[in-house]
Amino acid sequence: KSSDLDHELRQLETQRHQSEKKLQQLREQIAELRVAQTMVQTNRENHWTQIQETGHAFESLALNIPQEVAEAAWQQKLQRIENRIQRLGPINLAAIEEYEKSAARKQYLDSQNHDLTEALTTLETTIRKIDKESRSRLKETFDKANEQYKALFITMFDGGNAELEWVGDEVLSAGVVIRAQPPGKRNTLLHLLSGGEKALTAIALVFALFQLNPAPFCVLDEVDAPLDEANVGRFCRLVKTMSSTIQFLFISHNKTTMEMAQQMVGITMQEPGVSRLVSVDMEQAMAMVG
Repeated sequence: KSSDLDHELRQLETQRHQSEKKLQQLREQIAELRVAQTMVQTNRENHWTQIQETGHAFESLALNIPQEVAEAAWQQKLQRIENRIQRLGPINLAAIEEYEKSAARKQYLDSQNHDLTEALTTLETTIRKIDKESRSRLKETFDKANEQYKALFITMFDGGNAELEWVGDEVLSAGVVIRAQPPGKRNTLLHLLSGGEKALTAIALVFALFQLNPAPFCVLDEVDAPLDEANVGRFCRLVKTMSSTIQFLFISHNKTTMEMAQQMVGITMQEPGVSRLVSVDMEQAMAMVG
């Protein structure tokens, strides 16, 4: 019986050693699982922090993950993205700041360009309006001047015909041709007339323009110099007619023209080198003679 008990004891010892060995193995497995659990927990917390830093919500990301997703496929996709990033070369850490400055500069320039475009549109509209008004006023003034010129030409020459003509289609840039036809002559240009005819034609044109916007004074300097006696008489009659509304101051050496004046002022030199101003009131002089 003692041998049986010893045998049974040895079996129990063997079983105890086997149980302790299994227990040690289980303890090691538990320790490994705890380490793995800690690593999983740490990774979970790290991933959670990364998700929060990117501004995403875990719930929305979880809903968007396909059911058939595989980690290997995502790893391959991530590797492709990393390879693309590496091919981009060195990263400029100041790029974001430079982009923000460039974006602000572009916004400022866009605003300036918008303002300039609006100003340009306004100016173009104003220019078109001014051009339209200028064409209308210039044509109206030209027509009035032409009518006055025709009438004064007939008065100066006791007949004939004259007119002003546009040269060009655009009124604002067109030139003007003076046509004159004294009595008994063909219609011709100004440079084909004689000196006296040119002078009378010019006088008629100047007085026609003067009548459009008359001034209280008009100064004439040797206007009658190229005229013969007959044409001087016509010139004097025109000045006499217009003197009812305009005061003429004229310089002349022609007797006929001086006879028309109401007040004469002259320079005399009774002694060599000594000039003297002489003034004569023609009405008083005529009264004294009478």
